[in-house]
Amino acid sequence: MESKIKENPLGYKSIRKLLAGFAIPSIIAMVISSLYNIVDQIFIGQDVGYLGNAATNVAFPLTTICMAITLTIGIGTAARYSLYLGQKNESDAAKTVGNGLCMMVLFGTLYMIVILIFNEPLMKAFGATDNILAYALQYTGITAFGMPFLVIMNGMSNIARADGSPLYSMTSMLIGAIINTILDPIFIFGLKMGVAGAALATVIGQIISCIYALFYIRKLKRIKLKKSDTKLVPKQMAITASMGMSNGLTQVSITLLQVVLNRSLVYYGASSQYGSDIPLASSGIVMKVNAIVLAVIIGIVQGMQPIIGFNYGAKKYDRVKETYNLAILCELIITVISFIIFQFFTAQVLSVFGSGENEELYYEFGIRFMKTFLFLLPLGGIQIISSNMFSAIGKPLKGTILALTRQVFFLIPLMLILPLFMGIDGIMYAAPVSDMMSFITVLIFVIIEMKQMKKIESGKI
Repeated sequence: MESKIKENPLGYKSIRKLLAGFAIPSIIAMVISSLYNIVDQIFIGQDVGYLGNAATNVAFPLTTICMAITLTIGIGTAARYSLYLGQKNESDAAKTVGNGLCMMVLFGTLYMIVILIFNEPLMKAFGATDNILAYALQYTGITAFGMPFLVIMNGMSNIARADGSPLYSMTSMLIGAIINTILDPIFIFGLKMGVAGAALATVIGQIISCIYALFYIRKLKRIKLKKSDTKLVPKQMAITASMGMSNGLTQVSITLLQVVLNRSLVYYGASSQYGSDIPLASSGIVMKVNAIVLAVIIGIVQGMQPIIGFNYGAKKYDRVKETYNLAILCELIITVISFIIFQFFTAQVLSVFGSGENEELYYEFGIRFMKTFLFLLPLGGIQIISSNMFSAIGKPLKGTILALTRQVFFLIPLMLILPLFMGIDGIMYAAPVSDMMSFITVLIFVIIEMKQMKKIESGKI
């Protein structure tokens, strides 16, 4: 096994080819994962109208929290696994994977139970109005049963990617997305199940994806997982969680953002010409469309993570820098293209999700919200990649701080303060201001870290 680890291509192939080989399947997998909710919203919007879109928007924080659990455990496990492979430590690599699997099962199940018990209070806390509460409860009451499978499937995908099998990781997500897309119109329109049909299609896709992902346990290339490795060890759980914490906290901060955003839009929308439901529905579409872009960025992150982790563990700092710089370049290309689409084809994007009553007001607010809220989108992607770079090199505290900069330290406070002076417009302008502030913070952290790596290479540290 030592020879396998020694010949691990993570340390020796061209960084450009290596990142492409890992990131492209990761990007496809993450985009596919985000499509679960996008596809549901498209079909629900066409069937129910913007009230259905508003309901899925209110339910979306539950999925974001689930992704926080998934990424904390999955990326934390994968990051530790890659570091141990770089150090040629087969035993601890196997224990890390086994411990991670147990964490996925435990926390995925606990999360499902919490949703089922507190479903209605959660929907109201997330901003559900009287018009959309019934739709939201119907949707989340079914999708809750898919949460454990979603956690395990995504966690195993991260492990497969770190093990050198990004295509397997992509396929596990692709299977579920295809099934969901096929079943959505059958359940929603054919069987006339509406919102419940969309939720059921999602859960079935997640279950089948999870089963396929679990088959990879027998296909692990660099370790042989034994039964004795699969146990919950509190100390190991804490280390794994710390390694994936920046990713998890990014999702938690997005959840807080969604809740504050929803409630603010309901409050300030009620005193505007748009009412409460139109801003809620429009923002949900904008956030989920933006989630596709974020999925691409996270795919780049997941592609770079094992490369950076392995090479940092092997003390090949020049390859760490090269990988980071290439990831930033890819992110800028993707986000600039997305920026052009969001700024110049806004109405076309919104039209995919249907409209319903008050179509003119719906489009008026949706176009303004998308153009303003996503105006500095490229800078936000740099923050995500940089915070994950710190986690991948075993510095989770710095990664966590950077992960919290945009949503928690800047955006949420601005979203609470600016509307006091600007009304509902203040909610929109809070986003680009926070993007600029978080970018400046990230730039300072990265410059200091790169200088430190240079000192280590030159023997000054």
